[in-house]
Amino acid sequence: MKFIFKGYTLFILLVILTIVSLFIGVSQLSLIDIFHLSDEQMNILFSSRIPRTVSILLSGSSLALSGLIMQQMMQNKFVSPTTAGTMEWAKLGILLSLIFFPKGHILIKLTFAVALSLGGTFLFVKLINFIKVKEVIFVPLLGIMIGGIVSSFTTFIALRTNALQSINNWLNGNFAVITSGRYEILYLAIPLLIIAYIFANHFTIAGMGKDFSHNLGVKYEQIINIALLITATLTALVVVTVGTLPFLGLIVPNIISIYRGDHLKNALPHTLMLGAIFVLIADIIGRIIVYPYEINIGLTIGVFGTIIFLILLMKGRKNYANER
Repeated sequence: MKFIFKGYTLFILLVILTIVSLFIGVSQLSLIDIFHLSDEQMNILFSSRIPRTVSILLSGSSLALSGLIMQQMMQNKFVSPTTAGTMEWAKLGILLSLIFFPKGHILIKLTFAVALSLGGTFLFVKLINFIKVKEVIFVPLLGIMIGGIVSSFTTFIALRTNALQSINNWLNGNFAVITSGRYEILYLAIPLLIIAYIFANHFTIAGMGKDFSHNLGVKYEQIINIALLITATLTALVVVTVGTLPFLGLIVPNIISIYRGDHLKNALPHTLMLGAIFVLIADIIGRIIVYPYEINIGLTIGVFGTIIFLILLMKGRKNYANER
């Protein structure tokens, strides 16, 4: 099993799945015909298939990295953009942008989503520090409760303003609507991924605690703020472009930490690749299983994510019992 999570194995698997993703769909497009495509096939490839595959790669990598950084900063393996309420705050930001700027550019939606998700995540961190809770499971429970309140408030406002149908587009992830001109904003994730890699060692030190960070000369509060900004922006980018992808930031970092440890710089490339692979597999299955129709990617990831998370929980419980 450990062989699967080696860097070169993940890279080869990622390349194979990327190629498969490009040539699966209702319209006939074969790898054999790649060097003599018709105008219609060229249009399908460059306006639909490539944008969809690129958005899958960037979305999977971004949410997986967000989960990894949040778990490191909070010193808790159950924290992710899903369980911290970050995605719900981003959806509220999108709703507010739809109410105040109904015909506004996607950058306006992104600005609102980033502002609300950053504020919501910051509030979550402050609440955890204020309560000074020690129980590992209580931290994500608090995040889920906050997320539930924000989600209910979003639905209420959407109903009152007749915007429920509009906001429903972002309630579940959907790559079917991704075409050329609708996904390019996701490229903003690339510099954030690079910044995260540059600060990876600082994040690892900050994850060891405030006192430890100060002893090593690391500005703890500043690093936490940078980490929150990266995670909130990456999450908002994905939610604005694709929609909600549950469990991704929760299970991928946990799987990688089992085989690669908690050193963020060592785990980061593997986390990015596994996040993209996980979304690619879920998307391919969603397109094949009810062909020529497709299952919503949010639903597919939710089902597989739940199963994998339960397996990880049972495995952790078994190891804990053996240690005792």
